[in-house]
Amino acid sequence: ERQRETEEDPYTVAVETDDRTMATFKVPYVPTNTSSWGPPAPSEAQSPDAPASRFDNLPYAPFGRSDRIGRCADFTTQSFARTGDATAGYFRNTRQQQRNEANKNLQFQYKVDAEEAKEFQLVDSSKDAHQGGHKRFVPPARRRANAARLRQLNARRNDANVTGVGRYSQPQRTRWSGRGGRGGRGGRGGRGGRGGWRDRIDRQASVSVRPDWVRVEDIDLGKLSKGTSPLSGLVDNSPPKAVEDLLWAGFLDQYNDQYDKVSTRAAAPLKRVEDREFYPVTTTDDPVIERLAIEGKGTVFATDAILAHLMTCPRSVYPWDIVVQKLPTGALFFDKRDAGQFDYLTVHETSNTPPAPSRDGSTSEADAINTPERLSLEATMINQNFTQQILRSSKYRQKFDYPNPFYDEDDSEGMQPASVAYRYRKFDLGDGVQLVARTELHGLCKDTKKVDKSRIATSVSANRKKKKGQVVNPLEVPDGDQYMTCYALNEYDPSYADKSNAGRPGAVNWRDKIDNQAGAVLASELKNNSFKLAKWTAQSILAGASQMKIGFVSRKSPKNAYEHVVLATKTYRPMDFSAQITLNQGYMWGIMRLFIKLLEDQPEGKFVIMRDPNKAVVRLFSVPPETFEDSDDEDDSDEEDEEEGDDDGEE
Repeated sequence: ERQRETEEDPYTVAVETDDRTMATFKVPYVPTNTSSWGPPAPSEAQSPDAPASRFDNLPYAPFGRSDRIGRCADFTTQSFARTGDATAGYFRNTRQQQRNEANKNLQFQYKVDAEEAKEFQLVDSSKDAHQGGHKRFVPPARRRANAARLRQLNARRNDANVTGVGRYSQPQRTRWSGRGGRGGRGGRGGRGGRGGWRDRIDRQASVSVRPDWVRVEDIDLGKLSKGTSPLSGLVDNSPPKAVEDLLWAGFLDQYNDQYDKVSTRAAAPLKRVEDREFYPVTTTDDPVIERLAIEGKGTVFATDAILAHLMTCPRSVYPWDIVVQKLPTGALFFDKRDAGQFDYLTVHETSNTPPAPSRDGSTSEADAINTPERLSLEATMINQNFTQQILRSSKYRQKFDYPNPFYDEDDSEGMQPASVAYRYRKFDLGDGVQLVARTELHGLCKDTKKVDKSRIATSVSANRKKKKGQVVNPLEVPDGDQYMTCYALNEYDPSYADKSNAGRPGAVNWRDKIDNQAGAVLASELKNNSFKLAKWTAQSILAGASQMKIGFVSRKSPKNAYEHVVLATKTYRPMDFSAQITLNQGYMWGIMRLFIKLLEDQPEGKFVIMRDPNKAVVRLFSVPPETFEDSDDEDDSDEEDEEEGDDDGEE
């Protein structure tokens, strides 16, 4: 009987066990397709045994949860059918997108009968606001303004109908004015924003790369600061393990406290100091560093200006270069080129609107004083004069054990060295790296606040001993005096901060803000001269200065680059100021360790570290030993020819 039931229904399968028969299940019908893969088309003849499908007459369309199936009624798209409107392009795209979404699943949307749609009317059942014959009073001035606005709109519509495409219905053009891109102040384009490609300045490298130079490494400063560079593993942000003073030379004068009271109402004219000499001597030309290198006091030698430049190089914009010499003993000497512009201060280097360079015949004589080259020379002279003017006379002078190593009385008739103390310090960076640096201090000042107890700022001299529980002052100066550095910021054209001049957004006029809103002036300078301020702060930290004086010097007249006035003098503590300008001291030492490690892996020779003129990339080149020595030989030969000519004339 069981076999007979199975023969009657071939799609029924019976499963037997030893004891009993379990439940049966029916195999579903599967149609065969002889022409292709998948199920056959509905039009094809199917087997008479196939069951009737419940889904043959139902529509199907792919869908997702985020898809819009449709609307029963939509009265919104017709309200944006106006032409000549400033937002017509946006709403046109929106309507097209809605139309595409509505056409996706037409089979599921509601079908409206044409005869029924003719009888449908949209009736406004809202209450009339002007029923009863009362008319709302509108002031005549507002009525005239509304009429003028309507006339403007009608004129725009007429223009759009005449030309075919209205000006306000076109995609908005980028307006390359000084107000910024896309017609806005400080937008994406223009000189006030990021996309000012028309005003972009293609700078030239500080030194031309010769064919015999070999590129050793490229350092992307942007990736390095984010930690995504392949060289990030070589960056060690730990501070120096120990700091030691090796030698003191020169002298320091006392700071004149009267310059703390200078204001715009009582501005002090900046005097030209013509009887002082400054010595920006490079590392290898320093006789003291040469003696310390022979004695084996360190493995890396540099000046504070070079170290600070490398430590803060991620903020730089202008191109620069530094020469490094590696001796057979492995000692590294970081130098600057004699013919370079390393010692000149920059002006508005990091500004969104930097000074425009002079072009051939296109710069007038009045605007020539505001070119980057002239401004750099002006800022350097202001800084030198300011550092000497704010000090007292020589009777308050504090001399050190060694005189100024660069001053020669025979060659400097009627001149005397500037008030500078050269503090030679040794920093233990670990892994056998002993960094010896010549740092500079500019004066002595009163201690008005608590003494900075940081390890770098209060380290004692090597030839002095520190008693237990007592810090010995290495200079033996009266209590309350501290070391200081001083620098000067200059304002070259106060008119660029005028509200009527939109070419330099965010500028601040010093004479209007320096007395009551000194923080706004400093914030503006941090934006425009970020690299210069960071470099000064790093130099002050390396020198162990307790205070840093910054003078704000402006031109007496915007068109006179030779007469200046001191508007204010502010005092900052280098440790606190570095945190204020977001200068990470650990990252400073990490960058310096990176350059040292890259050079330690190289053989003996000469190298050049240079910044790309148009990208935030620092490149390390291996150069021949005679590089940059041709100009020095030519200068020496010219001097010898002049001396021979003088001897012949005397004979």
